[in-house]
Amino acid sequence: MQHELSIGEVARASGLRPSALRYYERAGLLPAPPRRSRQRRYGAEIFGRIELIRLALAAGFTVGETRTFLSGFAADTPPAARWRALAARKLEEVNALMERARRMKSLLETSFRCRCPSLADCERYLTARRQGAACSRPAARSRRASGT
Repeated sequence: MQHELSIGEVARASGLRPSALRYYERAGLLPAPPRRSRQRRYGAEIFGRIELIRLALAAGFTVGETRTFLSGFAADTPPAARWRALAARKLEEVNALMERARRMKSLLETSFRCRCPSLADCERYLTARRQGAACSRPAARSRRASGT
């Protein structure tokens, strides 16, 4: 008979909390372990499954995508084929996120080199620009007048 580990032992050895292990079980990432005296008992193979879960989550897969990776394919589908199928979709998401982050970075670095003397002037300028109207920026007040 193999050595059985309690949920606390698995948690300590894996660096997870027992609540995380119970959550992974409810989410379908970990198989329901056998119970002895109403306590979960795990075999040492649980650590391999935990590492697969960590790898998938670190790659950005959601819990649902991780569940698909682990149990959403035919049993004879090799892990690499599973990964490639899910990674192709995830890469599209990551590329979109990277593009959004690039636009955000650009806005943060370049916007509000504004010379508008007030928020109202800035709002009018942005509204006119959005509507395609020819609008010049309001004249800037002197530094002394604007308090900057």
